[in-house]
Amino acid sequence: MPALPEVARILGTLGLTPSRRSEAVEGALPLAANSPQKCPLGLYNEKLSGTAFTAPRDDNLQTWLYRILPSASHQNFQPVPESSPNSLTSTTPSFGKHFNAIPNQLRWDPFDFDKEASWIHSLHLVAGAGDPTMKQGLGIYIYAAGSTMPDKTAFYSADGDFLIVPQHGVLDIRTEMGKMLVRPNEICVIPRGIRYHVALHGNEPVRGYILELYQGHFKLPELGPIGSNGLANARDFQTPVADFIEDYENTEWTLYGKFGGNLFAAKQSHTPFDIVGWHGTYYPYKYDLGRFNPVGSISYDHPDPSIFTVLTAPSIPHGAGTAVADFVIFPPRWLVAEKTFRPPWYHRNTMSEFMGLIMGNYDAKGAGKGGFQPAGASLHNTMSGHGPDMQTFEKASTMDLPPTKVGEGSMAFMFESCLMVGVTEWGLKTCQKVQETYNAHSWEPLKVHFKRPESSRGLSDGEKKNGVGDAKDLSSVHDIRGK
Repeated sequence: MPALPEVARILGTLGLTPSRRSEAVEGALPLAANSPQKCPLGLYNEKLSGTAFTAPRDDNLQTWLYRILPSASHQNFQPVPESSPNSLTSTTPSFGKHFNAIPNQLRWDPFDFDKEASWIHSLHLVAGAGDPTMKQGLGIYIYAAGSTMPDKTAFYSADGDFLIVPQHGVLDIRTEMGKMLVRPNEICVIPRGIRYHVALHGNEPVRGYILELYQGHFKLPELGPIGSNGLANARDFQTPVADFIEDYENTEWTLYGKFGGNLFAAKQSHTPFDIVGWHGTYYPYKYDLGRFNPVGSISYDHPDPSIFTVLTAPSIPHGAGTAVADFVIFPPRWLVAEKTFRPPWYHRNTMSEFMGLIMGNYDAKGAGKGGFQPAGASLHNTMSGHGPDMQTFEKASTMDLPPTKVGEGSMAFMFESCLMVGVTEWGLKTCQKVQETYNAHSWEPLKVHFKRPESSRGLSDGEKKNGVGDAKDLSSVHDIRGK
């Protein structure tokens, strides 16, 4: 087959749902009809649905595939034993069980490479919420692989969309729709059900983060007053071009499927990568984070981190503007706000925040051993207080404030969710990466800077020490507020 370009541009507005079409052989797609009596080139047609048939037009995700043999042609799936080198290291807990929901702030040291593991076995479930069988919630994984998936194997997840964030090494991904080469500082999304194979590029080990979205699909956030351009622009997303394999005689492939949090395998006598042409709105895609166009304050104050949202998956039941998952990044950018504490303020959010660092140093946290490091992570759960560590606060409170560029050579990101995110046993104990001194390092050393003005009213020092206050004192406070 002739060499094909790695990806083709997505043009047009993004839901992320502009209709795309691609042919590896000219004439593979039928004209006008989707399901003619006989498809061109003797192909089978197959419809892949990412949403309900009757979903609103702007949200409807459906793709027509024209392939050598249908995906239904395989033997029965069987559970993959834990002893298999391709087993899941940690399965998804069933609804409401096994996730450790705790309010403590957590931070992890960099996760190790596993030189023996290929893609499937390298998936370590760290945290999550909900249940894939109910299509509710999300899972958060660390992957760290040292070898390519075995030949003639493929993998898919029926549980959710995979948002993959490489931290080290290049992923050479062959999907049913075509190939994607995904590098650090890029991301890719592989929607639920789409089959793919992951190879290492140049045999270099890979490591990174994954958010598996059980509920809905990702789309670009609304821009509101920002206008028609900014943040992640639709033109910069890329999708594969059709690229197929002819392997359907005297061959055996193994198809691995993640279903309800468990892994199954089925044998089939043909390759799953036999799509000669496709068209529709449901497909894998990738994005270069370096193309993100950040906006920020040009006068005073630190805006909400929502201005750094790349992709969002709205949670309609939780109310307008709420997301089951947001993917947020903190790229290199200029800070110019005057008379302002420029790092993030201390905060407690209704959203849970899982952060990772792809490269460099994050400007709101100390780095180095015991700090926030590339390939590490942190989790600040719903309503758990967090913010800059002591050193960052002291520096930012007293520094001069000229225009300053922060984050050069750095890229931090956040998986944010309206759900209370629990931690697996692997994430809390087995991985042995939790920094037990995170609180002691970050916030316990914070100093008291409060100085009472001599003219202020309130409890005297003696009353404060004795814990004494009467109703008159309290009513005085209310009086002052009411004036």
